[in-house]
Amino acid sequence: MKVGFIGLGCEKNMVNTEQMIHKVRAAGHTIVERAEDADAVVINTCGFIEAAKKEAIETIMEMAQLKKEGKIKKIILCGCLVERYKDSIAEEIFEADGFVGVGSFDEIAEVLDETAKGVRVQSYASPDALPLEGERVRTTAPFTAYLKIADGCNNRCAYCAIPVIRGPYRSRTIESIVSEAEQMAAEGVKELILIAQDTTNYGVDLYGQRRLCDLLRQLVKTDGICWIRLLYLYPDKITDELLDLIASEEKMLHYIEMPIQHSQARILKKMNRHYTKERYLELVRKLREALPDISLTTDIIVGFPGETEEDFLETMEVVK
Repeated sequence: MKVGFIGLGCEKNMVNTEQMIHKVRAAGHTIVERAEDADAVVINTCGFIEAAKKEAIETIMEMAQLKKEGKIKKIILCGCLVERYKDSIAEEIFEADGFVGVGSFDEIAEVLDETAKGVRVQSYASPDALPLEGERVRTTAPFTAYLKIADGCNNRCAYCAIPVIRGPYRSRTIESIVSEAEQMAAEGVKELILIAQDTTNYGVDLYGQRRLCDLLRQLVKTDGICWIRLLYLYPDKITDELLDLIASEEKMLHYIEMPIQHSQARILKKMNRHYTKERYLELVRKLREALPDISLTTDIIVGFPGETEEDFLETMEVVK
């Protein structure tokens, strides 16, 4: 079959899409870039926030129209939206021919084969069966690549469905991550962008303690890798050891993505976030003191239930 892929959502989802592309190509199918050229289209969905769900539904409806016009034959839905609504999605989206939950990404080639025979497939393994590693067809620019070090989450923030969708936090071994980094370096990758639902929690499930710094000390030794960038660091888990490592290692980019979400202690408690505005600002002070050229990005939630105008304005002041 000629198969097209549409990947939606975060970088972590992108890695899963890249793994599925490899699986499908290894099974003998041809990957095409345009939906109109495909026999089957695989849509890896996001179901995290309302805007992401809306984007997924709109994309599905666009592909359904192409199917109605006879330009494509099969539609396979995968990923977080499918997992989140697995009890009802097959009834509600009758245009789709296959449904693959996050724990069944490895089955994508088999699902395609079954749908080609006219079988409507629903494949839902446990979310903690989600492959943490595996060969990929990278879709980023050749010089940069996302390196997923863990998946799932144990934090249970009040606004977030990720633990339900993706299961508990699971770290890859240091050895497997370093091996993938070496392989990507051999293919010309210069920048590694480390990702997980909570990068700072790396290793706690596997080794009984957080080992992000140990991992980074191994990764900076990788020949050919020039830059390492960190995303999704939780303020309550950033240590002086990590700050010192970023400051002292030449390959560590002076960049951190560190969500604050809100500044008001009452709202943070409702969100089940385990830090304060004061802790966050102290971290920023330390970062700017150690690394005057540091680039910081963050995430803010507005309109959280119970937030007042005064709470919102306080968060704006913290941003400033």
